[in-house]
Amino acid sequence: MKRSGAADLPLHYGYVPQWLAERMARLGLAITESIITEYGKAAMLSRLSDPFWFQSLGAVMGMDWHSSGITTSVMGALKRAINPHAKDLGFYICGGKGKYSRETPAELFKLANTHGLNGNELVRCSKLSAKVDNTAVQDGFQLYTHNFIVSTEGDWTVIQQGMNPADKTARRYHWHSANIKSFVEEPHTGVCGINQGQILNMTAVEAAPSRSGVLQLTHEKPELMMKEIQQLIMPGHHDVRAEDVDLKRLGSVLWLAHENNPKNFEEMLLLEGVGPRTLQSLTLVSEVIYGTPSRFKDPARFSFAHGGKDGHPFPVPIKVYDETIHTLQTAVYKAKIGQSDKQEAIKKLTEIAQRAEKDFIPNDNFNELIEKERADSWKYDGRTVFDKSKKPRNIQMRLF
Repeated sequence: MKRSGAADLPLHYGYVPQWLAERMARLGLAITESIITEYGKAAMLSRLSDPFWFQSLGAVMGMDWHSSGITTSVMGALKRAINPHAKDLGFYICGGKGKYSRETPAELFKLANTHGLNGNELVRCSKLSAKVDNTAVQDGFQLYTHNFIVSTEGDWTVIQQGMNPADKTARRYHWHSANIKSFVEEPHTGVCGINQGQILNMTAVEAAPSRSGVLQLTHEKPELMMKEIQQLIMPGHHDVRAEDVDLKRLGSVLWLAHENNPKNFEEMLLLEGVGPRTLQSLTLVSEVIYGTPSRFKDPARFSFAHGGKDGHPFPVPIKVYDETIHTLQTAVYKAKIGQSDKQEAIKKLTEIAQRAEKDFIPNDNFNELIEKERADSWKYDGRTVFDKSKKPRNIQMRLF
């Protein structure tokens, strides 16, 4: 079995306001539909199993770019949006936070009966993945959320998160069913993340009778981890800093959106009428949909699409967010009826931005960029969980 990644995140408390939760659901559905239409259900499951991509998805949705809240908020939004359309998408999200995680077996059995899947096996995989991260390896994190995402073909991804109140961090675990043989042929040998000291291995090789209920771990030491496990450890600071972002990649997006008229690019003619600020967001959303795994090593960059509910790097621009959703939804709808030109235009955005990176040289105006976004926030009905943005007085800034 391959656990595809783990992420250590600062533990954040708070709530997602309704105005953001509704938009997250709509944008999440449009992104999911775009990926499934372009690449298929297996590709969506693969992306969800990547901790870097998942963090980037949460950032582009307007969540706190590095907090533990991304996990529950994004999965909650996706479940609310996707499951009503699951019959058409062939893609279901089960489980959730707290009591909803305990409903996962019942949800899986219901889906199995409907689609002719092996319900017992799906429930077993769900339980064993939780056993490994919660019990078999005791690393100080106790699970409080468990989502099991499954396709009508029986492929699945698990996203679950544990909490360590002692050091105020949460740890997210990603699992993927791709190429699985059994839970014991390639067992975990440790955990991925910050060293928590001695780890209690509750499962010995000699404990063969427990294999049917608890995933066996080998006797290998925790430091001999599987090389393919991905590690994402987010910094403790809340604000977005230059060192958190690939400035060359971000700069090319800003150059594309603000320094060049879309009419200069034949591929973008169908996006005519979309303003520069929305084009900036659409380009980052386009990369979430069409980008390759290597493009998601700096999730903070994607917070420059729609800001963050806490105001970092800037308030959520409601008008831009709504225009982005509308443009993406229109592209998805037209693709369904055989008119894929608009969807192709959105796909081209990430290709153009990547081509621009070759010659783009970033400057040192990162902080000025954030200040300008904050100063302009009132123009786009900017909001945080605290208040709405107001027009500043006598502020003159220039975007880099």
